[in-house]
Formats: sequence, C-alpha cells, structure tokens
Amino acid sequence: MKQLTKKAWSLFLALALIVCFALPAMAVSDSDLSAAVAKSAAYIQNTVKEPQVASIGGEWAVIGLARSGQNVPQSYWDNYYAKVEEYVKAKNGVLHTKKYTEYSRVALALTSIGADPTNVAGYNLLTPLGDFDKTVWQGVNGPIWALIALDSAAYEMPVNTEAVKQASRQMYVDEILRRQLDDGGWNLTGEGGSGQADPDITGMALQALANYKEQAKVAAAVDKALACLSKMQDEEGGYSSWNAANSESVVQVIVGLCALGLDLQDSRFVKNGHGLLDNLLSYSKPDGSFIHTNQGSGNDQMSSEQGLYGLVAALRAVKGQNSLYNMSDCNIHVSGQPGGNTPPSPTGMHPDVKKVPVVAEGVTFADIANHKNKAAIEALAARKIINGYNAESFGPDDTMTRAQFATIVVNGLGLPQQTVNTFADVPANAWFAPYVGAAYKYGIVNGRSATVFDPAGTITRQEAAAMVARSANKLCGVQISLNESEIAGTLAKFGDAAKISDWARENMAFCYKEGIMDPSDQNAKPTTPILRWEIAQMLYNLLEKVDLL
Repeated sequence: MKQLTKKAWSLFLALALIVCFALPAMAVSDSDLSAAVAKSAAYIQNTVKEPQVASIGGEWAVIGLARSGQNVPQSYWDNYYAKVEEYVKAKNGVLHTKKYTEYSRVALALTSIGADPTNVAGYNLLTPLGDFDKTVWQGVNGPIWALIALDSAAYEMPVNTEAVKQASRQMYVDEILRRQLDDGGWNLTGEGGSGQADPDITGMALQALANYKEQAKVAAAVDKALACLSKMQDEEGGYSSWNAANSESVVQVIVGLCALGLDLQDSRFVKNGHGLLDNLLSYSKPDGSFIHTNQGSGNDQMSSEQGLYGLVAALRAVKGQNSLYNMSDCNIHVSGQPGGNTPPSPTGMHPDVKKVPVVAEGVTFADIANHKNKAAIEALAARKIINGYNAESFGPDDTMTRAQFATIVVNGLGLPQQTVNTFADVPANAWFAPYVGAAYKYGIVNGRSATVFDPAGTITRQEAAAMVARSANKLCGVQISLNESEIAGTLAKFGDAAKISDWARENMAFCYKEGIMDPSDQNAKPTTPILRWEIAQMLYNLLEKVDLL
C-alpha cells in the first residue's frame, strides 16, 4: 500500500477531527439512567437514614427518594413526618421569620410523600406564602419556590390575614419576570438590568415558570433564558457557578428543561459531543454519590442529594411521567396523617375526584378575545384543565381528538393518572397514555373495540355528550334516570333528533335538560365533530353544576 504523504496525512487528520466534532452526542441510554437512579437512591437511603427538617440530610433527600419510584420502607416516610410534626410543634408553626423558602421546601417534601402541608400539628405551612412582601424578601428564590410548592399539588393560594400585601400566583410570576437580567438569566439578588446570570437560579426560575408558559410574556422570558443557558454551557456540557464547574448547576438546568418538556438532547444543550446527563454523570462515584467539583470542593452530601433528584427528573421525562415537582401522581401516604395533598372532593363525589384550583391566573388567548365562550375557556385554562396551542392561539373552532378529550376530562375532575395496557394503539410512552388510562379506568371512555382506542380520531357531539354524562353519573354523584317519555320530549325540538344513535339518546337528553349543552340550538348535530369551544363550555357547565369550580 502506498504511504500517505505528510500533507495528505495532515488533511486526513483534519477531516477526521471535523467528522468527530460533527457527531451528535452519545445520549445516556434509558437502562443506564435507570441503573444510575437505583444506585444513587440506594446511596441516599443508606446515608440519610433518618431525614430531619434540613436542607442537607432532610427534604431534598426525601423528595429525591419519593419521586424515584424505588422501594423505600413505609417507616422511612412515617418517621420523617413524625420529625416534621415534632419540629413544627417546637417552632409553634414558625419555621423562619425571614427565609420563607423554608416553608416551601418542607411543603414540597410533605407533598412528595402524600402528606398535607396545610395541616401539620394544626399549622398550615402554606399560609406564610400568602404574604408577598415577606416571601420575596430573600430575593428571587422566594417567589420561585413559593410557586413550585403551591403548584406541586395545585394548592389553593393561601389567604394570609397578617400580610400587608396578599400574594397571588400571578404576582409571583410577575416578580420573577421583573428580576430577569438583560442577558436572559437570573441571579439571586438581581432585579433586571445588567448582571451576570447564575445557571442554578436560572434553572430554578424555569422550573417555576414552566406552568405559566402559555402566557406570552412568560414564553418570551423562557426563550430568552434558554438562549442564555445554551450560551453559558461549557464544552463539557456543564455549568459553572462562583467560578467553578459543579454538579449542582447542571442538575438545576436538567430539572428546568424537564419541567418545560424539552428533550435533554436538544441540540442547544449539547456541546463538543457532551450533553447535560453526560456532564452530571461525570461527577458520579461508583457508590452512587456525587461530588460537587472535580477539584474536591463543596459539600458532597448536598451534591449527592441534588444529583439523585436531577437523575430522577430525567428518568421521569424519559418514562413520560409527571415532572419532578408535579406531584399530583403521588402514590405514597403517611400513616396516621389526616388529609392528603390535594383539595377535598365535594360531598357525594367519587373519592378520587378533586376540585382543581386556579394555578394560572389571567391566562387568555388572542383568538378568543371576542368569543362568546371566552369565560368558560379562560376558567378552564386558569386551572390548567385545557391548554391552547401557544400563548396566542386556542383554536376555538378546531375539532378535538379522543386523546385530547380524555385528557381534559381527567384534568377537569382532578383524577389521578392511570396506566392500562388495554389498547394496542395507546403506547405506554405516549403523552396521552396516562390520561386515556384514567378515563378508561373510571368508565368515562370506551375503546372503538376491545383493543383499539383510536386516540387520533375526532369526537362527535353525541360521543362528547355520552362521556360528559358518564362523568356526571359515575363520578360526580348526579343521577341520570330519564324515562323514554322524558327523553323523547327533550329531544323532540331538534329537527335532526332521528339521527341520534340509540345508545346516545339518554345522554344527549340529559346534557340538554341540565343545560350542559345549549338547548336553544335548532339541531342536535349528533354525528358532527364537536369543536374545542363547545367542549370547553360543556365541561365548564358540568363542573359549575357539581360545584367543582
């Protein structure tokens, strides 16, 4: 074989380097991620045997373990709750007079184990978060963690009668936005303008704002922050804070991106072939712990606890589960602790039905500005029951798929998500799978056949009526017992009543009789695909009727 000339060899090496740098990052496999979570959880459980009320060896360890899906003895949760109750009693309900993130952190941990932070030894630990001035006193951390805690189980905004300025969720959103720096990020003390963004605080701000990204001003702020974080990312795929590359910074960015529903392999966050998870795992040790920096500085126990929940956030995203701090899917319960982590259902309801509070005040869409059903759409959007396509568009005159309809009904009734393996066309990793599973389990929807759900199929008006009527009857305690004479009398006014399928007649009659569907229509249009505004109004009418708004 001919030997390559020096010039040719140089050219070959240059091309090889170009090819190497052009290769996409090698993503951490799902199995490797699962193994890393298991190892990290085992380490935390072994080193934090008796979690206390503390930022290290306390709440973050509890949250990471609770959200990991790993096997943890019931006694672990019970003992932690007993410690919290003892601590709260000793403090007479005052966890701190200045740092209100103490309340947020403990509330998050309690929510993660199915305990009720509004009733701990007779104290409501969320009440302090109703005081705007005191919550924001310590900087942007205050409103960030107040929102994360309140939204973790869609808690009602607490009324603080001692507050000079009663807080609302929107006030906290606006305060976070006010403090965004010109470079797009946040730091602890900055209040807009010039300043250097900190990746940790920026990642946390994104975690808090994720639930409000339908608002145009939030969406713009998020885009600006993502550009900032992409620019700040180093060639190893990680981040530096206080002039040192460290594990905690990349954790907060990972949790933030997962809360926003972004792929961790998004090209904006892959540098020199290194992604965020690659970087985080570079700080891991064989025993499952994490180090703060590769130079050995910092608190490795804090790094290990944050490393665990960073991995957990990534794994939950891969599995299509709720994000780290969306704890409506919590399946843990503390022995002997009254209440739960969601608002109670009205009397006569199925015990799993929950009243969904307002969590996104002021949400609206440009294309419903003059729509007659604007109030219903905004009321559902404010509770995250229904979403728009983006901050500007709801698409009121579009149709809705069966998967989308199942989702809004499950959201509207506050039902826990469920996994079922009944339908071949509902893969476990599909975004709609847990909603279809819940709607099927609770008898709201049926499949097209025993094995086919048809998630992309459109919903007709008579199908929508049937699903809403089933929700009212099976879950909301509303009795449907119309005789044939009542059904015929109710439907007689519609010129196309004969087109209503036999199986749908009672359901449509019920919806018209109870004002869930507009009885002033000239035609029932039973087989016509129902529109998004019609569905919003129907669900709004039902929820109002049964006192779930």
